[in-house]
Amino acid sequence: MSRREKDAVVDMSAVKTADTRGVGVGRARAWLSTDAGHMMQAVSLDGDAPAEAAHEVPLEIDHARRFQSILGFGASFTDSSAFLVNGLDASARQEVMRRLFSRRHGIGLSLLRNPMGACDYSRWVYSYDDMSGGATDEDMRHFSIRHDLADIVPLTKEAMDLNPDLRLIASPWSAPGWMKDSGTMITGSLLKRWYSAYARYFVRFIQAYRGQGIAVHALTVQNEPLFEPPHYPGMPMSAAEELEFVTSFLRPALERAGLSPEIWGYDHNWDHPEYPAHLLEHGRKAFDGIAWHWYGGEAARQSELSRQYDDAPVYFTEGSGGDWIPAFGPAFGNLMRTGIEILRHRSRSLMLWNIALDRRNGPVVPGFGRSTCRGLLRISRGAKVEYTLDYWGLAHFSSVIAAGAVRVESTQSGSLRSLVCDNPDGTTAMVLFNDGNRPVDVRVKDGELDTLCRLPSQSAMTLLARVSTWREGER
Repeated sequence: MSRREKDAVVDMSAVKTADTRGVGVGRARAWLSTDAGHMMQAVSLDGDAPAEAAHEVPLEIDHARRFQSILGFGASFTDSSAFLVNGLDASARQEVMRRLFSRRHGIGLSLLRNPMGACDYSRWVYSYDDMSGGATDEDMRHFSIRHDLADIVPLTKEAMDLNPDLRLIASPWSAPGWMKDSGTMITGSLLKRWYSAYARYFVRFIQAYRGQGIAVHALTVQNEPLFEPPHYPGMPMSAAEELEFVTSFLRPALERAGLSPEIWGYDHNWDHPEYPAHLLEHGRKAFDGIAWHWYGGEAARQSELSRQYDDAPVYFTEGSGGDWIPAFGPAFGNLMRTGIEILRHRSRSLMLWNIALDRRNGPVVPGFGRSTCRGLLRISRGAKVEYTLDYWGLAHFSSVIAAGAVRVESTQSGSLRSLVCDNPDGTTAMVLFNDGNRPVDVRVKDGELDTLCRLPSQSAMTLLARVSTWREGER
């Protein structure tokens, strides 16, 4: 990271975008990102038209064509991320948390997808019911979330205090090792004789978190069930196995306990839609939606499957930036381009991966090897906090699109990619990305709003507008 970028990423003075004061009818506030040194900078739309002409593209918006409601935007307090953030001194931690979760003083993240037990980004391998020497614990007598009480639970509660709209999604990377044919959380499948015990494990987790004042909004049954990693916790689970576990064990166990979190199926890549199709074909009532990742395939699979199965809700639960797209421009462009497509293809959420990693993209579980993922934050020795391009890319969405917003129709023309949502407070949020190699002038004419926005090549602009005299709740 250049010195110029380091200087830019700690300046939050312009990013208080949830504050709609001063957004009068027919007016808009705007923020532009052009390069690593100029991210989410406030720009004026009141000046004269740009001196140099550029290709003009109209942005047409139809508020009558309404699509999915938005649940929110977020990332994950993995064990590693929570350890790094909670290890900051009190003032630095509070500043980081405000910049992440506050809608008035930060980017207003409203979702957390936290692992249930260890994942690849954990300091060691652990579950909530580890046993040794061949012992088992069918009745969950040794179940404990003690590990999470050090960092993950306190930060999750603080995030909920900062943003009352925040919801928690929980996802396991593996069942406890004694439930698997390998005897370990690394590799191996869940044994059918422990399906009832594993359902009880989920129940105990939700109850334990509720005891800490944290409600679990939704569960996914297994992170990336089609991948069996050899060097960190994981657990392959076929579509037939997931269907049986949910319909015959997990859903009944939750109901008996008086618990009603949503259950989202699949939680893996776009390139195997036959898996979630099987879940919806044979267990539509058992699943409250389908969760997707971006590491293979195309976002269009989300909307295709949703349409096929009675508008099944879509959730995007994980996408990480990393060294595989090393240069700033291509990496930022990929995030903006893909994020817009994810939400245009019916997703109610956009969640990235680790909230924070260190200079080596860790900590990771022992034996993991070199990590190439990038967090929203980079926390270095001396408690230096850097806000990465993933933070700023997510900010283009989360800072203006509120929970409960509804996506409406907007055109895409030439290199212009667009996402438009109507917020519950009567404002309209617009996220624009110029995916071309030359600047474009975007003519935004919507209700009483009429403005011209200059977007340099590969730049992103977010607008928050009040396009007409809408009353709260009228839309």
